[in-house]
Amino acid sequence: MSGISGPPACHGALDDALDAGLADIVRRTGASSGALYLIEEEESATRLVALCGLPLEFAAPWHRLSLTASLPLTDAIREDHFVWVGCQDDLACRYPRLAAVLPYRFACAATPLTGVRRCWGGIILMWPADLPREATPRERCRIISSARRLARLLDDAPRPSTLPDRPRLIPVSAPGGSAQPGLAAAEYLERLPEGALSLDLEGRITFVTATAGHLLGRSVNRLLGCRLWQALPWLDDPVYEDRYRTAVFSRAPLSFTAIRPPEHRLRFRLYPDVSGISVRITSRREQTLPGPREAPVYRAPVARTGRLYQLIHLSAALTETVSVRDLVDLIAGEILPAFGAQGLALWAAEAGRLKVSGFHGHPADVIARFDGLPLDADLTPVGQVLTSGVPEFSASPTEMAARYPETPQIGGKQAWAFLPLIITGRVVGCCVLSYDRPHPFTADERAVMTALAGLIAQALDRARMYDAQHHLAHGLQKALLPRDLPAVAGLDVAARYLPASHGIEVGGDFYDLLRLDDTSAAAVIGDVEGHSIAAAALMGQVRTAIHAHVTAGAPPDQILARTNRLLADLDSDLLVSCLYAHLDLAACEITFASAGHVPPLLRIARHHARVLDDIEPGPLLGIDTLAHYPVTTVSLPADATLVLYTDGLVEVAGTDTAQITAGLVGHFASTDDEDLEDLIDGLIHHTWPMGQHTDDIAVLLLRASCTQP
Repeated sequence: MSGISGPPACHGALDDALDAGLADIVRRTGASSGALYLIEEEESATRLVALCGLPLEFAAPWHRLSLTASLPLTDAIREDHFVWVGCQDDLACRYPRLAAVLPYRFACAATPLTGVRRCWGGIILMWPADLPREATPRERCRIISSARRLARLLDDAPRPSTLPDRPRLIPVSAPGGSAQPGLAAAEYLERLPEGALSLDLEGRITFVTATAGHLLGRSVNRLLGCRLWQALPWLDDPVYEDRYRTAVFSRAPLSFTAIRPPEHRLRFRLYPDVSGISVRITSRREQTLPGPREAPVYRAPVARTGRLYQLIHLSAALTETVSVRDLVDLIAGEILPAFGAQGLALWAAEAGRLKVSGFHGHPADVIARFDGLPLDADLTPVGQVLTSGVPEFSASPTEMAARYPETPQIGGKQAWAFLPLIITGRVVGCCVLSYDRPHPFTADERAVMTALAGLIAQALDRARMYDAQHHLAHGLQKALLPRDLPAVAGLDVAARYLPASHGIEVGGDFYDLLRLDDTSAAAVIGDVEGHSIAAAALMGQVRTAIHAHVTAGAPPDQILARTNRLLADLDSDLLVSCLYAHLDLAACEITFASAGHVPPLLRIARHHARVLDDIEPGPLLGIDTLAHYPVTTVSLPADATLVLYTDGLVEVAGTDTAQITAGLVGHFASTDDEDLEDLIDGLIHHTWPMGQHTDDIAVLLLRASCTQP
C-alpha cells in the first residue's frame, strides 16, 4: 500500500502514515468516505481519529463509540470479523438505531484493525447508493488486507498516551485530480441561461456564476464562502439542508424546487462526487394561483438538520441505557461532546436536600461538598430549576455571579446549562452541563438541550428504578450464596458469582464447599432453571438439602437422588442441573455425580488440560423421582486444578458451545496465571472479553496444593 511503508519514527509520523493509509484505502476501494477509529486505553470505547470524504459535522454523533453498542464498526471489532451492510433496507433491519439517523441510500463495510499483539480499532468505509448489495470476495480481501497493513503500523509504533479530542479531516481527491475550472470554462458557464455553482463537502459555495447570483437574488461576492441556507433566508429550512446531506452521503444526483420570495420557483439539481457538489439552477416561471395576499407568518428559529439528526441519535441511545451508571457514561461519552461541554452533574431533590445521582468531569471531593445541601430555590440555580421547572443558562462566571452571588462555582467551570428533568409535569431532577470556557448558548442549542432534558429525565427515572430493584434482587441472591468457603488443608479454593450483565431478575446459579474431615471435602455447583424469585428460593432449598445430605454422610449418588426426591415433594415446575464432587485428598481422587450439569475442566500440568466428559450424567433434578445418578472417579494429582462452572461461562448466542469450551480448555492449559482469582478472571475474560455476559456465571476453582501422606 502506498504511503504507509516502514515503521513511523514518532507519533506525528504515525498519524501521517495512518492518514495516508486511510486515504489510500478509500481511493483503491472506490469508497466515497472512510473513517479510522482507535480503541481508547482502559476504556471499552473507540474514538474517531481520522475522517475523509465527509464533513466533521456529519460525524459528530459518532466521535466516540462504546464497544458494547450495536453498530457495524463495534460489531466488527468486538467479533473480529468483516461486516458488510449493502443497502438502506439491510441497515434498517440490522441496525435500526443507525438507520433512524442516517436515512440515506448508501452501502458500508467495517473491519477490525487486528495486529499481532491486539486489536487496535477498526475502519468503516461507505459507498454510493448504486453499489451492488453484496461485496465480492476480492473486495472483501482488499479491504481486510488494507486494514491489516494499518494494524501492522500500530504494532510497530509507540502508542500515543492519549487520542485526539477532534478527529483529523483527510482530503481525498477525485480520480484524475480536481483542477479548478479555467477561464474558458467559466466563460462558457456564464453564457448559459441557467445558473451554476459549486459546493465543497462542507456545503460552502466555492464557485458561482453571475446568472446563478441573479436567480438567487444575491451578488456573487455575498455568496462565495457561505453555505446556501445561511446566505439565503428562504433556503434556511431543514428540508433543503437535508437534500444537501443526502447528496453527500449517497453520492447520487437529486433535485428539489424552492420558492424565492415572493413567487419565483427555482429548480436545483445536485450532482455530487468525492470532492464536492455541482449545482444547476433553472427558473421555473410557473406562478402560484392568484388569491388574497397572505400576511407574513413568523417562523420560529429551527434547529439545523445536523442537530435534529443528532437529537434522534441521542434519543435512541438514551432508550438503551439501563442503570444510572449507563446513563452517566452515555451523557459523558456522547451528549457532552455533542454540545462541546466538559462537565456533568445529575441532581435530584430528596427530603428538601440536593442529592447527586451521577457526575463526570468534576473532582469527587468537589461534588461531595454539594451533596446533601439544603434545597434553597432563591440561592442556587439548581434549586431554582428544581422549583420552577424552567431551564437556566449562564454563559460566563460574571453572568452567574450577577444572578446567584452566593452560589460557589463548581470546579472552576466557566459556563453552565441547568436543565430541568420533568416527567408528567413533575420535576424529578436537574441536569447540569458545564464548560471549561465561557460559552454563549444559541437559540438552537437551548431548544435542543431542553428537548433532550425530557428524554434524560425518563431515562434517569427508569435507571433509578432499575438500580433499586437490581440492588434488592442481587442482595437477595448474595445472601443465599455462601459468605465464606471453609479452609481445607491441602486444598486451595476460589469462587466467583457474576449476575447477568442486564436484567434485574435473580438467577439460580449456586456453589458450595464443605469440609468433611482432615483429608476430604465436598464441592457442589448447580443452576436452577430460569431467572426469578422462585428460582432463587428453590436454589436456597436445593443448596440446603445437599448440605444436609452431605453432613449426614450420604454417598454422592444418594445425595443427588435424595435432593431429586425433595424437588418432587416441593412440586416445583423448575428443573435443576447439579454437579457434586467428593474430593479424597489422601487417596488423590475425586468422585463425581452429575445431574445433567456441564462437565468440569481439569488441568494436571501446564499445557495439559481437558474436559472431564467421561463423567456419566444422570437426568436433571426434578424430572424423574426414581432417577439413578451414576458415579465416576478420576485421579487428582498434586497441584492439579479443577474448574467447576455453570453454563453461563460457555454459552454465547450464535456460537457453538463445544467450540467455546474447546477454546476455554486451550486457554486454561496455556495460561501463566497461578493465582486462582486471576485464573477465574482469565477464564471469564476469554469467553466474554467485553464483560457483557448474557447469563449468570458461577465458577468454583479447586487446586490440590500438596501430596497427602
